[in-house]
Amino acid sequence: MIITDTHTHLYSEAFNEDRHEMIHRAIDNGVTRFFVPAIDSTYTKAMFQLEKEFSEYVFLMAGLHPTHVKENYKEELKHVDEVLSKRKFYAVGEIGIDLYWDKTTLTIQKEAFKYQIKLAKHYKLPVVIHCREAFDEIFEILETEKSDDLYGIFHCFTGTLEQAHQAIAYNMKLGIGGVVTFKNGKIDKFLNQIDLKHIVLETDAPYLSPVPYRGKRNESAYITKVLEKLSELYNIPTEVIAKITTQNSKDIFKI
Repeated sequence: MIITDTHTHLYSEAFNEDRHEMIHRAIDNGVTRFFVPAIDSTYTKAMFQLEKEFSEYVFLMAGLHPTHVKENYKEELKHVDEVLSKRKFYAVGEIGIDLYWDKTTLTIQKEAFKYQIKLAKHYKLPVVIHCREAFDEIFEILETEKSDDLYGIFHCFTGTLEQAHQAIAYNMKLGIGGVVTFKNGKIDKFLNQIDLKHIVLETDAPYLSPVPYRGKRNESAYITKVLEKLSELYNIPTEVIAKITTQNSKDIFKI
């Protein structure tokens, strides 16, 4: 059984003490495909080192995270463009809009999001979208940018059934992680109404640990708890869920 974690920050400082052990725990649990999103240029070196050490398993993205869209965002976007022009990446991400932490940067967040969507189209790559308290703003931009070459993943999807269908209509898969195991996560109430062909698995490690690890550091091995929850919701064996969601990830990332 091959399990794909489509969103994991393996280079995070949270793993500095046991990164290799943590990754091997995941591999031992059948997680053999790790897609690693970017945050900003300060992590690029660590991401490249991670890829070098786990080249068989790790696939990198390039991008500027919306919470890191600051005064120097134009320099950061230039960095994203530069690295994309020099080597292979598998997506532009994570990108998007986050209005939970800072609403004052909305204008430049929108600008950075649009710019990176255009980069993804230019390099024929999928986008991986971060959305927090910003569904309307995200959909507004996706509407203006929609085209056959705009596709990707709505990472950490936490919206309504209606918003799920809207995201899918923009050629997005839904990234489902630990939130689906939360009592107040809400998406478990309707997720089985969404065809599995629209879903990929993720952890967002070290964040958003699934039950029973909620509140603790997340790691990619815990994706098995997400898999088990989807198996319960869809009444389909975990092996089948893993196979379908891994194929979905292959359709997106082309590997």
